[in-house]
Amino acid sequence: MYEWNEMVQLMIDWIEEDLAASPTLLKMSEQLGYSPYYCTKQFHALTGMTLRDYIWQRRIGRAALELRDTDTRILDIAVKFGFSSQEAFSRAFLRAFKVTPHAYRKAPRPIPLAIRAEVFSPYHYLIRERDRMRQVYLQEAEIKLEFIPAHKFIGIRDIGSNNYGGFWENGHDCDEVSGTLESMSHHTLPGQLGQTAGWFYQDGRKGYLYGIPVAADYKGEIPEGMECRDVPESEYLVFFHPPFDYLQDNGQVMRIVEEVAWNYDPAAMGYAWDEEVKQDYQRHFPEGYGYAVLRPVRKLG
Repeated sequence: MYEWNEMVQLMIDWIEEDLAASPTLLKMSEQLGYSPYYCTKQFHALTGMTLRDYIWQRRIGRAALELRDTDTRILDIAVKFGFSSQEAFSRAFLRAFKVTPHAYRKAPRPIPLAIRAEVFSPYHYLIRERDRMRQVYLQEAEIKLEFIPAHKFIGIRDIGSNNYGGFWENGHDCDEVSGTLESMSHHTLPGQLGQTAGWFYQDGRKGYLYGIPVAADYKGEIPEGMECRDVPESEYLVFFHPPFDYLQDNGQVMRIVEEVAWNYDPAAMGYAWDEEVKQDYQRHFPEGYGYAVLRPVRKLG
């Protein structure tokens, strides 16, 4: 059922192994046993972009990270990622990000990086094994406390949405938002998992948010269309389910966790909800972390 997802993912893996010398379309098509035309057609169908555009966007994005994180000469970075000259690299970089490589290195700012495409995951294999014994068992949600220090939250708050799917359907470009936040990954608040979602409350209404937590003293640029909010330090009640099979159990795991999270009385642990100026967080990394809802609390008395 997912044969072409797997094949296109192989093409992506081959490309990512060495972006500067990516295998030719002809070589990849020979390895897969299909015509170059059919390979490019399926690549476009599953990723939403042409093979050529994907390679270009990934090269320029990886080059941007090297500019940000290393002292390597701009010329050497240009050559490493397959550009014919520093001038060609500078023109491409300016076209992609509206800033020159030199200016970006001097003052890194949020830019819309292209994210590595993922069209096939280990979970697709599980569809073929529905009749085999389950490898991950569902369980009741765990409840624990976690302290998160004061920080800033950079992202989008949408009072017209209250869940992940509705958020992206409400006019937000997932690739652009995620790519821009990826360019800010080096600012992620220590101990947190990077890009995250959650809920906020405004005039008695519940909205959805998506962004990245950064240090309280962050003074960098705020991406266009996003906002930066101070979030006080707080203890959070964490309602958690460990890693699970996304394709088979995602809906049920989320229901298990959220049923407890939204109906729990924190007084049982000596706490009260504290969500007026703080916000709830949602962590959703099925294969490595699991699923959790975090709600801020304050100690009673």
